[in-house]
Amino acid sequence: MEAHQLTLTLPPTPVAATAARHQAVSAIVGWDKELSTEMVRTAELLVSELITNAVQYAGTGSVSLAVCLDEAVLRIEVCDTSPVLPQPALPDADSEGGRGLFLVAALADRYHAEPTETGKRCWAEIDLTSKPSQEVACFLPFQRS
Repeated sequence: MEAHQLTLTLPPTPVAATAARHQAVSAIVGWDKELSTEMVRTAELLVSELITNAVQYAGTGSVSLAVCLDEAVLRIEVCDTSPVLPQPALPDADSEGGRGLFLVAALADRYHAEPTETGKRCWAEIDLTSKPSQEVACFLPFQRS
């Protein structure tokens, strides 16, 4: 399989996650029709959570998305203009938010957040060569790599 890449620049608005999700899923399915529905839905959720976090914390700066697919890995990268790295915290049971990074940790095979010259990059990877696990991953801090 050849490598594929989608890159988007999005405004830091609430509709950014919806637009990114739709475009990413369309691209991924177009690149490899053999990917399982589970893999595609996992990628869709990772895109949504990473974009939503970037929009929430980026302020007025733009948000960029890169989705890369090769034979072994589907990688999702989101960059924003905030230099503050995400710090997962256990939300209260009544909190409406605060669970996104835990979902990323549970669904991705690898993930990380790192500073860049213009803000930060948060990424997550899904191994395409491994079979999906039936176990639920423990929730680790957003620095696993």
